Amino acid sequence: MDRKQLKQVPGPLAGEIAIPGDKSISHRSVMFGAIAEGKTTVTNFLMGEDCLSTISCFMKLGVSIQHDNEKVIIEGSGLEGLQEPKELLDVGNSGTTIRLMSGILAGRDFHSTLAGDSSIGKRPMTRVVGPLKKMGAKIDGRSNGEFTPLSIRGQSLKAISYELPVASAQVKSSILFAGLQAEGTTTVVEPLSTRDHTERMIKAFGGEIRVEGKNIQVKGGQKLVAADIHVPGDISSAAFFLVAASIVPGSSVTLKNVGLNPTRTGIMDVLEKMGAVVTITNARDEFEPSGDLLVKAASLKGTIIEGDIIPRLIDEIPIIALLATQAEGTTVIKDAEELKVKETNRIDTVVNELKKLGADIEATEDGMIIRGGSPLKGNTVDSHGDHRIGMMLAVASLVAEGDIILENAEAISVSYPSFFEHMESLTAK
Repeated sequence: MDRKQLKQVPGPLAGEIAIPGDKSISHRSVMFGAIAEGKTTVTNFLMGEDCLSTISCFMKLGVSIQHDNEKVIIEGSGLEGLQEPKELLDVGNSGTTIRLMSGILAGRDFHSTLAGDSSIGKRPMTRVVGPLKKMGAKIDGRSNGEFTPLSIRGQSLKAISYELPVASAQVKSSILFAGLQAEGTTTVVEPLSTRDHTERMIKAFGGEIRVEGKNIQVKGGQKLVAADIHVPGDISSAAFFLVAASIVPGSSVTLKNVGLNPTRTGIMDVLEKMGAVVTITNARDEFEPSGDLLVKAASLKGTIIEGDIIPRLIDEIPIIALLATQAEGTTVIKDAEELKVKETNRIDTVVNELKKLGADIEATEDGMIIRGGSPLKGNTVDSHGDHRIGMMLAVASLVAEGDIILENAEAISVSYPSFFEHMESLTAK
């Protein structure tokens, strides 16, 4: 267990950092490169543990992948080029890997078994397994396919029209991967719009996809061709420093090359609503929009966060909760039940850990209520193996009086291996 002692910062944060590559896009770049025909080169790839799990799984499926620093080269031979693995496909801590790969493997004519760590073993898989079975997939697991390990015997798939019961980009993407292999046209209907990296990437790899509002259609039998992908910085990682610079008095920080996909920028809307000062510069739009963000410290006020915006900031809620502790007034977060089935039950974990630091915060059925203005004090806290909880607690140390001892700090390397290095560079005076 990795313990880290963190101290309050004596002055403002200043400087600039390049945010590491987007985790969601890094995962998908390997998956699409592996099932496309030809050589795909990915730059600014996130070399975090989750994304390395995806690379490892596809290498076990016979795909040639080389990676060095933040560059990945994938030699794809199309879907037909995937081979039956000789061993278990270990996804580590990555929910994205297991759910999206289930859709790919459901249509391959061989057997494979997917499993991960103890956290993955508790996460619900029926939401993916259910629709894939409707397409003709043969999948089994503990509790009738509810939990890992998942045993997949690939089949010829038939297109379905499926209304997602919960807004989930992972479930949507899994069905779209299966739909690319199915006979007919597969339709997915979302209750709320979720991140659309899979849809954008199908186009980037030469595929056809039709998006009309919340209806997404993909034809089966398409061949994808290799593409070169430059991964923008991950806005979910940038969120920790957007908040840090907003709450440490006198701060001014520039975050370079941050992805600004509108399905992911809910954090920007919340910051603006709460009175934060964030300016976008150097905006560009390749297959994903991106830009540099200049953020300065500001006086913040509480707000209500609910409804359509929740899928656009679901991963940022832990750091938004910390932001709210430093705002004037009360912040209410609703409609976020999805947090209960992340790496931890993020509602309870965020509330319990911030309470240890003296925050006035309480859990509700679908979110939390945070009353700002209570000063935070040092204590021993725990990431519980959840990278986003770990980073949130590390940022809390910048404004807490007294030292914070963070247990299980190593979890942060899942999505942001250079996090502490970046934090130190902004506090080095």
